[in-house]
Amino acid sequence: MFPYKTKKRQKTMKFKFFIAALTFLSFYGFHSAFAQPGRDTSWTRGGLIGINLSQISLSNWAAGGDNAVGFNLNFNYKLDFKRNRHLWQNRLEMAYGLNKTKSEGTKKTNDNLYLSSIYGYQLKKSLYLSGLMTFQTQFAKGYDYNVDPDVFISRFMAPGYLMVGAGLTWKPKQWFTATLSPATWRGTFVSSKILSDQGDFGVTPGDRLFSEFGANLRMEATYEFLKNMTVYSRLDLYSNYLEDPQNVDVNWIVQLNMKINQWFSANISTNMIYDDNIKIAQKDGTKGPRLQFKEALNIGFQVNF
Repeated sequence: MFPYKTKKRQKTMKFKFFIAALTFLSFYGFHSAFAQPGRDTSWTRGGLIGINLSQISLSNWAAGGDNAVGFNLNFNYKLDFKRNRHLWQNRLEMAYGLNKTKSEGTKKTNDNLYLSSIYGYQLKKSLYLSGLMTFQTQFAKGYDYNVDPDVFISRFMAPGYLMVGAGLTWKPKQWFTATLSPATWRGTFVSSKILSDQGDFGVTPGDRLFSEFGANLRMEATYEFLKNMTVYSRLDLYSNYLEDPQNVDVNWIVQLNMKINQWFSANISTNMIYDDNIKIAQKDGTKGPRLQFKEALNIGFQVNF
């Protein structure tokens, strides 16, 4: 029984690594296929790779405490194309972090896989007829350590979000983009039978997919307000035409990156989410939609390219 579970876990990890590698290589593949190095200025790209490490070791420490070690990995990459009337914007985000203490074991602190692509055909100076595609999930199982640290509440593709929409993109400035998609399908995938049977993430108990059709508004900005200090913000607002359209789902990310030198940087990120279909468990056993908020401060090794 144990060897079988070990082999199954290894296959799962290999599959997740394959998905991440395929997504990363696809970005470079698109660029290599269409770009002409040294001559083609239609492509603009940029990204960062960062790793932050922390370690604490205590021995006969009178003030108390616990031995701990942790890390956080981040990878962000953008690849944009603009030629004549064609505009194509792509963004990839991957993050994973763990923290281990002697008393509480290993806990996940960060986990994200995000891919977005917007294509636009110019109608006027700053207005484009556009199509949008967004995919988001996580790599590993997630737990609510405040409620029950032994029962997972999420995993790879549980949930997984896929959104496809059509509408208009407005790009008045190089650093700002707004996309309104009044015809947008959003699918929430729950690949775990346990979570599916519980009806988590909005699915009907036993189903693996929850479909919505509505409107999405995305506003995205990347702005360098001081030398070596850049802020990135992305706000998504989604309304489901088919059920409670007045309950707007919110996903707002803000990332502040401060470059210290060529190899080190500090960054602060926040993520605020409200989804009417996600029921958050409380200590008293009740469940309901809640405002979710995450904040992270990282200082460490980072390479920008």
